[in-house]
Amino acid sequence: MKKIILSTLLLLCLSTVSWAQADNRSFRANLINNEYEVYLRINLYDQDITVPGQDLYGELPGYLGKKNYSFYWVITSCRVKSEKEAELQLINDFGSEDLSATLLRKNDSIYVLRQDKGSTLKVPTKGKWQKLPKTLEFKKRKEIR
Repeated sequence: MKKIILSTLLLLCLSTVSWAQADNRSFRANLINNEYEVYLRINLYDQDITVPGQDLYGELPGYLGKKNYSFYWVITSCRVKSEKEAELQLINDFGSEDLSATLLRKNDSIYVLRQDKGSTLKVPTKGKWQKLPKTLEFKKRKEIR
């Protein structure tokens, strides 16, 4: 009897662990870069992110925003290559500039956005346009619900 109970508990624990691991999706996250005050809100799997004030775009893989500004770079399409790498296509919210980028997951909390080709990422800062570096590191914030 003890063996049956122990076996059942062990199976229950293993199934719980495997379910938790299956739900750990690398590219479903809120990411922030405090130095440049920019953030990424992404769900590259379900592609169900809505850009604030930009309902015209509908649901998308995500966007890059600037703290205290309503300017966004919209992720129009993506391809998850592995749990550590994804390719992104972005446009600014005016639709006048676009670029290709790669998002790399270094570990559970650090991500790197690398601009590959196209326009340079620029965000408004104190009334001027600030160019962002070609490689930008982000830290993971709380999970998206």
